[in-house]
Amino acid sequence: MKEGYILRISEDLLDILAWTTGKPPRVTPITTQDITPYGNGLFHMNSIMQPCTATNSPVVGVAVTTETAVPGCATGANHEVDIEEAGRFCLEVAKAFTEGNCRFYDEGEFKRVVELYGRMNVLQP
Repeated sequence: MKEGYILRISEDLLDILAWTTGKPPRVTPITTQDITPYGNGLFHMNSIMQPCTATNSPVVGVAVTTETAVPGCATGANHEVDIEEAGRFCLEVAKAFTEGNCRFYDEGEFKRVVELYGRMNVLQP
């Protein structure tokens, strides 16, 4: 996400996830409504991307997922192995980004979508 746009997934991030977990990446779909405030009467699948409303920086959500529906706020819903994998992924992304070997989004493509359709940061308070 960047400035109201749901962008294509970074291939760099997918590669790093596969390398750090040894598993194929799993991607959770989001909708525009997911980045709007709760309480507005719109369906929200998840709030993981709501931080993008407070910054012009790109935002990537890292979700711990399950095979069945589990309330994210439930006590004991997360397993230490899943949390460790997510933490290791974030560490490897930070290292790669700092070294200039990881892009969160395609800057040229983002510039082009803004040129074609204008700013979407109306979704940002």
